[in-house]
Amino acid sequence: MPLGTDPRRPLTVGALFSQTGPTAFVERSQLNAFHLAVEEINATGGVAGREVVPVTYDAQSDPTRFSQLAEHMLDEDRASLLIGCYMTNTRQAVVPVVERRRALLAYAAPYEGFEYSPNVIYGGAVPNQHILPLARYLMRHVGKRFYLVGTRYTFPVESNRVMMTLVAEQSGDVLSERYVKLDARRSELAQIVDDIKKKKPDVVFSTVVGEAAALFYELCRDARVTETTTIASLTITEAELALMPRGLAEGHLTAATYFQSIDSPENRRFVASYTARFGAEQPLNAMAETAYGLTHMVLAAVGRCNSVEPDAVRVELARSSFAAPQGEVRLDPDNSHFYLWPRIGRAEADGQFRILEETPFAVKPDPYLINHSLDDWDTLPPVAPAVLAG
Repeated sequence: MPLGTDPRRPLTVGALFSQTGPTAFVERSQLNAFHLAVEEINATGGVAGREVVPVTYDAQSDPTRFSQLAEHMLDEDRASLLIGCYMTNTRQAVVPVVERRRALLAYAAPYEGFEYSPNVIYGGAVPNQHILPLARYLMRHVGKRFYLVGTRYTFPVESNRVMMTLVAEQSGDVLSERYVKLDARRSELAQIVDDIKKKKPDVVFSTVVGEAAALFYELCRDARVTETTTIASLTITEAELALMPRGLAEGHLTAATYFQSIDSPENRRFVASYTARFGAEQPLNAMAETAYGLTHMVLAAVGRCNSVEPDAVRVELARSSFAAPQGEVRLDPDNSHFYLWPRIGRAEADGQFRILEETPFAVKPDPYLINHSLDDWDTLPPVAPAVLAG
């Protein structure tokens, strides 16, 4: 699907995000970052001279609506490609749509891995870029007795499966594995917190997402669980901290490829531009950074190859790198995921994260976790500068 030769014809891009619903507070930050990237692209001439025209609707944190909107954007709005999604079940609802129409989805969030579609560019971290470094850090510095709790959908279930494998390899113990609904009530979470208090784990590995995450941390604090147990997460970001009472999650851990506190010229520019556009009270997070960088990278690749055909865009993405706020990243042509920068952060009272550990190089994505032991992550070779330079 070439773009054609008429630079007056705009490039319509569908943005699939929620503005209401349990995960909207995260997805709104993704949508903001998408718009920021589009504005920057248009300010520098657009895509091969074409203005980028975004189209978006409220997906309402509902997988069925994500699917319906993807169809509407491609068929009625004539979108050339789609960027977005947060939860795995929303991505899974959209994948058949883009596959049937031979269109492209740029997925803007970390996820559980173990998936490939020729019509998807996977922009976020996969297990060896978040679960594995988190497990390694926890078992070295916190303890080996784990309690697993998450929201009942694919990402928490698969993430817990990987975590259980890593804990078992290090002769650790998983004391329990529990799940709650996306809109979990206080009573449902309180029962789990009571069980955590009785079992006294070293670590609670939490993949509770949405508004229920803040309630879970509050209940753990009130039950004094957090006096002796560390809560560790892949999904608690600056956006979740902003929903919590000040200091509620202080001292607890998150694994991510981006934190707003990264001290680099690229990130300082990103934070300044974002806060100037959307307000200093709007926190950044790894999901927003992924949406921002992915929008820039994919649309630049579309311009260079003059096509929105997924294979052509994928080939072009692998030929160059992007100076993202998290660090220099590029697509791995072997699996359509990105070399990214794993980090471990500790939540601070001010709603930001102090970075405790970070890799000195971009880590090759391993979405199928072929190298799955903690020692394998220790000995991963750095990516050669020539490769990152494209």
